[in-house]
Amino acid sequence: MGLVVQKYGGTSVADPDRIRAVADHVARTRRGGDDVVVVVSAMGKTTDDLIRLAHDVARHPGGREMDMLLTSGERISMALVCMAVEDLGVPAISFTGSQAGIVTDTAHGRAKILEVRADRIRQALAEGKVAIVAGFQGVSTDRDITTLGRGGSDTTAVALAAALGADVCEIYTDVEGVYSADPRVVPEARKLAHVSFDEMLEMAATGGRVLALRSVEFARNYGVPVHVRSSFTWAPGTWVTEEDPSMEQAIISGVTHDASEAKITIEQVPDRPGIAGRMFRELADAGINVDMIVQNVSTAGHTDISFTLPRDDVARAGAVMEKIVVETEASGFRTDDRIGRVSLVGAGMKTNPGVAARMFEALAAEGINIEMISTSTIRISCVVHEDDVERAVRALHRAFGLEEAAP
Repeated sequence: MGLVVQKYGGTSVADPDRIRAVADHVARTRRGGDDVVVVVSAMGKTTDDLIRLAHDVARHPGGREMDMLLTSGERISMALVCMAVEDLGVPAISFTGSQAGIVTDTAHGRAKILEVRADRIRQALAEGKVAIVAGFQGVSTDRDITTLGRGGSDTTAVALAAALGADVCEIYTDVEGVYSADPRVVPEARKLAHVSFDEMLEMAATGGRVLALRSVEFARNYGVPVHVRSSFTWAPGTWVTEEDPSMEQAIISGVTHDASEAKITIEQVPDRPGIAGRMFRELADAGINVDMIVQNVSTAGHTDISFTLPRDDVARAGAVMEKIVVETEASGFRTDDRIGRVSLVGAGMKTNPGVAARMFEALAAEGINIEMISTSTIRISCVVHEDDVERAVRALHRAFGLEEAAP
């Protein structure tokens, strides 16, 4: 007998028929001999509807009350799934995030898990019950209800799997696994049988939307095998695990893209020690997550520094940059919100030279101009104009033969 944690996203529990299908799958897993912990998201577009409702009644809803409101969506799902499982004759019990022992910091809307006190879950399993947990939420060290931000239910599931020592964490969604590119952009994209934790981290960070970045970090840090599957077909999906040193890695596993970023350039800033540190410290203190950074060669003691950030943060970043321009005597700053990022990800590029050259040649052949470049040992990212993003993804997928590569 093993322990399986199963997470079901909003589309998987969107209506009564989907909930009954999920309950049937949970019951089959339990009758197969495994202990089961289920983590659920809110039904369908419930969270979006609640956010809209909040803004209908208040111009600036407070973070604490927004968390109180938004967590109700997952509580509805957990109760309904629990009822459906019990209706099939399988004992089950539901838990909110706080009841499940998910302890977080005090940052409303984007809380981080500090600890998982899963005693009540263990007791339920010992009694032969399926434990059904509301995802996306916890309780802070100040004893307030908190939410974990985008992809929070994935994070809840992996955190519980780590705390309970689960054999696998199954993430059920509306796609059959992780693909070599977004199938909506590249119809011939191929489902991957296996992806390493490091590759999945890079994919999640550069626009892959199948798994939330923080859930992959949890899985890697605690060695939790993750199986991404579809709740519509129940077919085997993509395994995310440690890299297998006995297997030869594909040079490139996938192409990801993100068209939700903007670029800010501070111009003619004095090129002296401490300026960059001061600028990025103030951005960090404002809660702004900076991604790619490029500094131009110094000319006459001055330089330009460009960085990318989420478009949603541009207004707040602008206020910080206005202050920095005055303090550093820079000539000014400019914002470009019509950019996108395209990335190649693959563990095999560590031992295969020439990947960057092939990437740049493929983009040049399409007449796509590269504005910024960033690399890691298993990733190369380029910033291009937003109108060129999808064309770039298709060109790179074709250039590296990803539709033909062996799984």
